[in-house]
Amino acid sequence: MIALRGWVLSLSVIVVVAVGCEVAIGAEAVKRDAHWPQWRGPNGDGVARDADPPLQWGDDKNIKWKTAIPGGGKSTPVVWGNHIYVTSAIVTGTPGPGGGGRFGSKPPAMTQFVLFALNRHNGKIAWKKIARETVPHETTHRDGSWAAGSVVTDGQVIIANFGSAGIFGFDMKGETLWATDLGDMRTRNGFGEGASPALHGKYLVINWDHEGDSFIVALNKTNGEEIWRNDRDERTSWSTPVVTNVNGKDQVIVSATNNTYGYDLATGKVIWQCSGMTTNAIPTPIVVDGVVYLASGYRGNALQAIKLSQAKGKVQAGGALLWSYGRDTPYVPTPVVYGDGLYMIKSNTGILTRVSIKTGKVDFGPERLEGIRGVYASAVAAADRIYIVGRFGTTVVVKHDKTFKVLATNKLDDAFDASPAIVGKHLFLRGEKHLYCIAGSER
Repeated sequence: MIALRGWVLSLSVIVVVAVGCEVAIGAEAVKRDAHWPQWRGPNGDGVARDADPPLQWGDDKNIKWKTAIPGGGKSTPVVWGNHIYVTSAIVTGTPGPGGGGRFGSKPPAMTQFVLFALNRHNGKIAWKKIARETVPHETTHRDGSWAAGSVVTDGQVIIANFGSAGIFGFDMKGETLWATDLGDMRTRNGFGEGASPALHGKYLVINWDHEGDSFIVALNKTNGEEIWRNDRDERTSWSTPVVTNVNGKDQVIVSATNNTYGYDLATGKVIWQCSGMTTNAIPTPIVVDGVVYLASGYRGNALQAIKLSQAKGKVQAGGALLWSYGRDTPYVPTPVVYGDGLYMIKSNTGILTRVSIKTGKVDFGPERLEGIRGVYASAVAAADRIYIVGRFGTTVVVKHDKTFKVLATNKLDDAFDASPAIVGKHLFLRGEKHLYCIAGSER
């Protein structure tokens, strides 16, 4: 076990935060779509293949329940069995000097890092756990939170990544298995932390890109011990790793400004690398049918498709790099690949484009989504529909098709930055004020 640096963790007061990756579902699961075990869902791509969530809702329509969540957090609701997990940062002290300035950063104050477990069926808070109470060592973005990561679970352990505030492993009853500290990040412009780990088999993979010495590390999920570490020549990025199997061998893929890398999951050795992303890489790689799709959109535009079975060494066009596209790509939101189309938001705006995953050619767009002024949440897909959640309460539902068609526009009196979750006939939205379970009246 890696020692915590001078702070004490109470076994009776625990919390969890984490996310992103290919998750190995436990044997007790009936099927993968019975859960939403991580930020991007059961397959790590934002798609709920067997689900049929509602098309329409409002403050007085198709809301099964809503529950106020104290504090602030950007984590996606994670659903496992009868529980929903959301994280929160609850400020308990007076903020110090600082903040404001060019980016309006939030100054640190004494903060509780908290996980709430809610009853999936009625929304009641089942329990609240506090992982740690401390003063964060640096600011976070004015729109950000110190609880930006989402819980990740495989039905055997729950992993929580609070970044500089600590990384925690728990059993399914919330008892502490281990805790470790990888140091303090220095993020670009004090924007704060947001990348979450990947959980696959025994491996917990963490991307630690910042303004100091960057690295990627794999820990053992059961005891927190380090399995391997590889230095990275990268500045701050917020991209969550994904794990996939290529030719019988597991790879972990991480995108960043200088290069996207494919690592051997067992050893941490680099298998391939590809340049071409922009500064401040945030969107997570998406793997579908042996192809990884990469995007970024700050101070430039980049979208790439790489065939993983051919990716070795430096990947370039004409080889494993199947195609690239250089317009209207996302800054914060990760695209969603559904069927034969990739749907992406331009920067953080309400402008949608669909491209063919086979050719990279535009099927439609850029199309403006009426009622959406800004987007941080990543789109999700189910039942031949694409759900795009805006920052200021509006969600637009678009038909999954090569032609652009809006099916519904829904409004709630709340603000939304967290990516949604879909399980069965329910859509879960985490707002600034409440967590919502949206379902048709017959559900």
